[in-house]
Amino acid sequence: MAPEIKYTKLFIDNEWMDAKSGKTFETYNPHDGSVIARVAEGDKEDIDLAVAAAKRAFHRNSEWRQMDASKRGEILRKFSDLVERDQTYLAELESYNNGMVLNNAQAFMNSAKGTIRYFAACADKVTGETIPADGEVFSYTLRQPVGVCALILPWNGPVFVFLNKVCTALAAGCTVVVKPAEQTPLTALVLAALLAEAGLPKGVVNVVNGFGPGAGTSLTHHKDVAKVSFTGSVEVGKLIQQASGASNLKRVTLELGGKSPLIIMDDADLNVAVPYAAHAVFSHQGQMCIAASRLFVQSSIYDKFVEAAVKYAKTIKVGNPTDPTTQNGPQIDETMMKKVLGYIEKGKQEGAKLLCGGHRIGTSGYYIQPAVFADVTDNMTIAKEEIFGPVQSILKFDTIDEAIDRANATNFGLAAGIFTSNLNNALQFSKHVEAGIVWVNTYLHFTPQQPFGGFKESGIGRENGLDSVLAYTEVKTVAVSLPKKV
Repeated sequence: MAPEIKYTKLFIDNEWMDAKSGKTFETYNPHDGSVIARVAEGDKEDIDLAVAAAKRAFHRNSEWRQMDASKRGEILRKFSDLVERDQTYLAELESYNNGMVLNNAQAFMNSAKGTIRYFAACADKVTGETIPADGEVFSYTLRQPVGVCALILPWNGPVFVFLNKVCTALAAGCTVVVKPAEQTPLTALVLAALLAEAGLPKGVVNVVNGFGPGAGTSLTHHKDVAKVSFTGSVEVGKLIQQASGASNLKRVTLELGGKSPLIIMDDADLNVAVPYAAHAVFSHQGQMCIAASRLFVQSSIYDKFVEAAVKYAKTIKVGNPTDPTTQNGPQIDETMMKKVLGYIEKGKQEGAKLLCGGHRIGTSGYYIQPAVFADVTDNMTIAKEEIFGPVQSILKFDTIDEAIDRANATNFGLAAGIFTSNLNNALQFSKHVEAGIVWVNTYLHFTPQQPFGGFKESGIGRENGLDSVLAYTEVKTVAVSLPKKV
């Protein structure tokens, strides 16, 4: 049965309200393209209301600003309990609106409590320092919340990114306006309701559904927004960076695209490396910024690896996300499905060998059979551009030095990985590859303690870890004159 749709309005100042324009938009189920609900469509006027609410909640005399840091942590811990209480519903709603395989959504929700509690524990760990300044002064620093923050979510992991961004900002003491992706607004609204239930004061968290040209642009250009945190495409990230200087020089955190390399050395255990490599690019239908979409395999084992990779890919079951035996669900919508299929056709046209998959499954929903390409070269489109779909491109290399140079020959730098039993190879690759996170003999291993972000066009700043909380603060230096000795 479809999960109940509890909330479809805007959440501003702890109240549910229609958009000022009265406009709504449809949100869909990627499994069959059916309409789930009509959701309030916020625009500039609604963004102005939400930012004003967040600004009031950030005033120095507000309940939120007067609250002890430990109390903020208590509210987040209460929120974690409520998320745990409703985790089955949240997983079902995520799968329903996003197409994520239900088993994967449930696995994430099982870990969500730990993520929230990590940031809850950070709330009273934001400290300053004393400074041995020259002269007769006592000098110290304060770390204070930056202010109203705009948090813009992607469609591929709405719950995951909501929890990371919102809990980080709240731990620092900021107030926020959340703009969910137009494809997947439903879980953000539920999470906002749970934060209110946990005791979050009015105006601290606001959620405005809408589209980029309306709600998104209004939010990123708003003069009262002090910081923007965005997860999404490079193209939009660049626009946001430009907008950050248009009114008040906003701080920005950008987690953008990737074309992540995964290196398979000839001493790797293929029984481990083959399934990991498949999971690294096919998981969530390839709709991950950190997907290992450039798979470099050492030439001496290339043919053996390709044969095993094709055999593994053919075993992946694609189908209804709610089926417990399903491993891959649908792409998010028809537009993305057609884009991925276009890349697959481009790969064939440019001379890569499609060894399995790569076709649409059925006529209802947006399903693609996982594709494996061999004989891929660096100049091919499928080896250069982010596909965001279930496409494994396997390239051949000879030496570790060659692999590192080719891995770095891209404008992206989000993630990277290597499978090897040689410690020197692992350390050399980890040192020299240009990526924000490097996995050795594993892939897709995340915890809230580990900073995550990109090099080059894959982004600016880091999420997760205590440093991500500090990024929502400003450092203030205080110097107090001391009386001279008598």
